[in-house]
Amino acid sequence: MTFLRERFAARELVVAPCCYDAISARIIHEAGFSATFMSGFGVAAARYGVPDNGLIGYAEMVETLRLICAANPEIAVLGDGDTGYGNAMNVRNTVVGYARAGAAAIMIEDQVTPKRCGHMDGKAVVPFDEARSRIRAAVDARRESGLDIVIVARTDARAPHGFDEAMRRLHAFKAEGADLLFLEAPANEDELRRFASEIDAPAMANLVPGGKTPVLSPARLAELGFSFAIYHQALFGAI
Repeated sequence: MTFLRERFAARELVVAPCCYDAISARIIHEAGFSATFMSGFGVAAARYGVPDNGLIGYAEMVETLRLICAANPEIAVLGDGDTGYGNAMNVRNTVVGYARAGAAAIMIEDQVTPKRCGHMDGKAVVPFDEARSRIRAAVDARRESGLDIVIVARTDARAPHGFDEAMRRLHAFKAEGADLLFLEAPANEDELRRFASEIDAPAMANLVPGGKTPVLSPARLAELGFSFAIYHQALFGAI
């Protein structure tokens, strides 16, 4: 997606409140935002009223994404691709499906299946090589399909294995060709700063009220060097 890459190149922070259906994305766009994040947390809550613990799959997510993108062609949608919904071939299918549904970007993470919300306790991640192969599959799918979609690589390794292992994975994801790197649930502002400065690539922050990461303003995140910020419960919190 040219718009996102231009903003990343210009080192301008993109702020993306989370959506969960077509009308929530429309509200976000009409409020003046140029991007939104279709989160698995939001879709699970809106469709079924359940937590984000792996109960929804590819078919439900891509259907919701298609409806959001069709109703809101003016806004860049980052779709939560979770673990890719299976092995490397499933990851490739997910990337192509999301791109054809209209997503500007897709996020692929390294949790085990079934996954958990990134700010829940008890998370586990797949081994390093498997995590890296997911991102390689995503990048390969984009190249071979010729579809224009930004690849967001996420690690949840901070909680079970520590900050250094999380950074090792993110550097590997960067080497595989990911466009935007995401460390889920850093524990404090210093870890946010270290992540953004040490990765030397576009970095994403996830701000969840009551979560494990301090909720910082867009201005502060821009100062720290972030390129993309998602405010996870902006609309749910207003209900």
